[in-house]
Amino acid sequence: MAAGGAFPVVDLAPFFTEDDSGGRAGATEAVLEACRTHGCFRVVNHGVPAELMARALELSAAFFVLPDDEKAKARQAEGTVAPVPAGYIRQPAHSADKLETVLVFDPKRGFNEEAVEECYAKFTELGLLLQDVLNKCMGLPPGFLRDYNGDRSFDFMAAHHYFPATEEGNNGLSVHEDGNCITFVFQDGVGVGGLEVLKDDEWVTAAEPVDSSINVNIGDIMKVLTNNKFKSPMDRVVMKPVHRHSFAFFFSLHGDKWVEPLPEFTAKIGEAPRYRGSCWTRTCRGG
Repeated sequence: MAAGGAFPVVDLAPFFTEDDSGGRAGATEAVLEACRTHGCFRVVNHGVPAELMARALELSAAFFVLPDDEKAKARQAEGTVAPVPAGYIRQPAHSADKLETVLVFDPKRGFNEEAVEECYAKFTELGLLLQDVLNKCMGLPPGFLRDYNGDRSFDFMAAHHYFPATEEGNNGLSVHEDGNCITFVFQDGVGVGGLEVLKDDEWVTAAEPVDSSINVNIGDIMKVLTNNKFKSPMDRVVMKPVHRHSFAFFFSLHGDKWVEPLPEFTAKIGEAPRYRGSCWTRTCRGG
C-alpha cells in the first residue's frame, strides 16, 4: 500500500489574501496536476476553521451513541423536499457497507445543529472557490462553471459513523466513484485513516487529518466534462479496530442538468467524445 504522504497537497492560502504575488497561479497549477494524475488531493489553509470541524465531529460522535429510536427522529422538516431522504440512515445487517449516516441538506431543512450548519455554509464557499479554480484549470471562459452549475439544491453533507472492524470483515464502504462534481472529506483522529484511493493499482491512504487538511475528490461529472482528462478516482473505506467518524460534503449538480464532454476537450482539439450526453441523476456516496 502506498504511503499517505504520496497524496498531493495544495495550499489554498493565496486565494484568501489580496496580495497574490503569483501564489494563485502556483496553487491552480497544483490542482490541475492533481486532477490529471490522481483525481484527488488534500487542501490546507482552505478557509474552514479547524475548531468548527472539530465541533461538528464532536456533535456527530455524540449523536451516534444515542439509542436507535432517538437517532431515528432525525428527519427533515415536514413538507420539505430533498433529492434523497434526509436524516438518519443505518445500513441493514446484510449490507456489505458497515456504517450509519445522517444526510444533511440545506440548513433550512430544520434539524441541523448550529456547528453543522456553519460547516455546511463553509463547505459551500469552498466548493464555489474550487469550482472557479477548476474553471481556470479547464481553460474555460471566466464564470462558465458557475453559470453551468449555479443551482445548489442538490448539494448535501453526510455525517458518517463506521463501526470497528470485526473478524468477519473490514469493509466500511465498498469501492466506488463519486457521482458528483467535487467531494470534501474530513474525519476524526490522526492514525485512524480508513479512506483509500486507488492509484496505479495501489490503494493510497487519503484521510489522515494532518494540519486540519481536507480531502478533495474529483467526481464523475468533472471526468465527463473534461472527456476523461480529469480523473474520478475509485475509493473505499476500510474499517479499523476503532470507531471512525467523518463528514463528506458533496458539491453536486442539479439532477436535470445535461452533462456531456465539453467542446474544449473534444471538437476543439480533434478528439471524439468518450461519453454520451445525459441528464445527471446519479447519487454519490463517498468517504
